[in-house]
Amino acid sequence: MIGLTMVRRIALSMALVFTVLPAWAHEIRPTIADIEVGETEVTMALRATLEALIAGIDVSAVEDTDAAPEAETYDRLRAMDPAELEAELRAAWDRIALGFIIEVDGERLESQIIAVDIPEVGDPELPRDSLLTVGATLPEGDAGVQVGLSPQFGTFVPRQVGGGDDAYEGFLDGGELTPELPRAEILTEGAMEVFVRYVVSGFDHIIPKGLDHILFVLGLFFFATQMRPLLLQVTAFTVAHTITLALAATGVVSIPGSVVEPLIAASIVYVAVENILGIGNTKWRTIFVFGFGLLHGLGFASVLGDFGIASGRFIEALIGFNIGVELGQLAVIAIAFALVGWFMKKDWYRTAIVIPASLVIAAIGAWWVVERTLL
Repeated sequence: MIGLTMVRRIALSMALVFTVLPAWAHEIRPTIADIEVGETEVTMALRATLEALIAGIDVSAVEDTDAAPEAETYDRLRAMDPAELEAELRAAWDRIALGFIIEVDGERLESQIIAVDIPEVGDPELPRDSLLTVGATLPEGDAGVQVGLSPQFGTFVPRQVGGGDDAYEGFLDGGELTPELPRAEILTEGAMEVFVRYVVSGFDHIIPKGLDHILFVLGLFFFATQMRPLLLQVTAFTVAHTITLALAATGVVSIPGSVVEPLIAASIVYVAVENILGIGNTKWRTIFVFGFGLLHGLGFASVLGDFGIASGRFIEALIGFNIGVELGQLAVIAIAFALVGWFMKKDWYRTAIVIPASLVIAAIGAWWVVERTLL
């Protein structure tokens, strides 16, 4: 016979899931660029959502176009046929070109449109990936080239073509530049360089960028009374998100971020509410954490795995990224323990620290559920 506590757990889980499952929006994807650097010219073939660029959406500030002030303009552009959209692109090019950064010795070069390939209008609920090729004439000399996107253009995935598995592939935030790419040569990276770079990237996606993942880990921390079960839960969480990240990166699983992100927010609410109500035990918490880890892995995939990052060094990138994530989670726990862990055995710890902190976490998570589904 199912006990009352288990009924409450199931009811809470179902309420959270059904709250967010209807979410569907125009999610924004990173811009991927295949880069070729010659003696006199650099070209970038970019897979991008041109409608977002033309509308002037600051993609660093929103997770989907429905949340942008320019959403109406974006939707109007989405309905245009390829010829009309290309005309809009060329009309706005002087403004858009400022977002493409091509530098030699710190000097900004002017970028020009070389070719545009826009698909016909398809499913209006999905981004339309167009191929935009831009280029710039290089100054005399042999200085290398750095490329990037302005912050408002969002995440940038540069890939140098022609160098096989060792050719440079990056995963950059808006405003970041590649290393200097040599002219008529390929910048190569060994397995250890890729591994270390993705360890740093994984840590960075927890601290400071992964506030939702930080709050989830803090929710686990405030449930724990001993470090060993807590570390077991964090390890289960890491194993789970490694599985789904690998599946998403290889194309086996594909779920839109507009569905995954609200569910991640709901998982934060769940663990915080459990803390407040004082329900559950370590065994069930570990099982639920593993399940939520599968969900969070899909969230990591939305910023890493879905876009073929380090395709020639997939294993090194995957292992490095997840080690970085694990180190970031352990750092969150260490900081939390340094601040309040010494009071875990106090009679007032739950009343004065666990419940207030969990209320704050639940409130933030609940707001994200609303924001990611309705706003």
